[in-house]
Amino acid sequence: MTDSSSASHQAEHDGHKLSLRQPKAVWAVAFACVIAFMGLGLVDPILTSIAKELHATPSQVELLFTSYMVVTGVMMLITGFVSSRIGAKWTLLIALFLIVVFSALAGLSGTVGQVVGFRAGWGLGNALFIATALSTIVGVSRGTTASAVVLYEAALGLGLSVGPLLGGALGGISWRGPFFGVAILMAIGFILVAAMLPKLPRPKQKIPISAPIRALKYGGLLTMGITAFFYNYGFFTLLGYSPFVLNMGAHGLGYVFFGWGISMAITSVFIAPKLQKRFNVRRTMSWMLFLFALDLLAMGLVIATHSPTINIFGWHLSAKAALVILVILAGAFLGINSTLITTLVMEVAPVERSTASAAYSFLRFIGGAIAPWLSGELAHWVSPSASFYVATICVAVAIYIAWMGKRLLDNPAAQQRPVVDPKPQYEAVTQPSHSSSRGNR
Repeated sequence: MTDSSSASHQAEHDGHKLSLRQPKAVWAVAFACVIAFMGLGLVDPILTSIAKELHATPSQVELLFTSYMVVTGVMMLITGFVSSRIGAKWTLLIALFLIVVFSALAGLSGTVGQVVGFRAGWGLGNALFIATALSTIVGVSRGTTASAVVLYEAALGLGLSVGPLLGGALGGISWRGPFFGVAILMAIGFILVAAMLPKLPRPKQKIPISAPIRALKYGGLLTMGITAFFYNYGFFTLLGYSPFVLNMGAHGLGYVFFGWGISMAITSVFIAPKLQKRFNVRRTMSWMLFLFALDLLAMGLVIATHSPTINIFGWHLSAKAALVILVILAGAFLGINSTLITTLVMEVAPVERSTASAAYSFLRFIGGAIAPWLSGELAHWVSPSASFYVATICVAVAIYIAWMGKRLLDNPAAQQRPVVDPKPQYEAVTQPSHSSSRGNR
């Protein structure tokens, strides 16, 4: 082994070693991320209960996702403008406060229209939180960009896995329970962030409100954004519409999506980094998208059989059990892909990471917003299986776009760039030892 390769291997090893030795600021934000992403999974088990209790159709209930995702996506465009003027800590606190207020109001609602409206307000807080939290973790972490993204994805996976379990337990009492549960958890997150996160210096340059849109002129970022637009259509078809085809109670759905979240968390933290080190990131991402597309197609075929049992290579399995297995298996593909795609986004455009995150998230959340509502409409006008066939096609389009943009995305050297760039706004939370470790890279 040459000296250069030994140094590279040692730097990589040190990066992973440092990933668990983070400043207090990183852990405070990561913990808040867990709670924030609980909010998404917490609601999933009660979709059918809301439809029953408020006399709403599946497509009307799916608007809970649509209003939330549309506002989240559009408001992503202003997150950098806001955070660069009031600072990351105040942005996170305002975001958490908004989520507390609107989740509590949703729990007090009397009609599905009110719940949908308050979920939109919740989306505003979610937008401010997600973009700022990701850029803060990536900005102040020790190690490589990849290790910081793994930490963020671990928080995401943990929140998504625990959320449905808690949502199923609270939803078994009342569909209002999960909304109040989110409000309480977010209030705890607000207190912890206020107490543990130090005040981060504001960037010397204020980010203009047009920055995220202008950032999309970079081909790599635009390619990733459009890829995520179609990929998230499949993601939120699975998350938003599969509860209706599973036909289970709140507790049952809670356990299913707990398994889905655990699968997503394990693969994003333990499997994705290994694949990232060994294989080309874009190609690995494309393979995960391909497997996810096959998973969605299989769900559509199982639903289309209209049979309580299916025969798989001589094994007889109930259709419901097959769907549960496919949902949990999808979590594995999504966990790997989420880590890889987020890592690429952080590297493909020469702009502030918060700006790149906002531009990318704008496109992916709009794709996610369309999926649940359109899936409900397709199920009503065509068939439930058609919802999953369309999702399969959308994920296939995402694969094609990633393949077409391979020249813009295949840049292995960029993935070795240190997380903390020598930017003055982050020096206050960077340990002195980190500067020396960065110099060895």
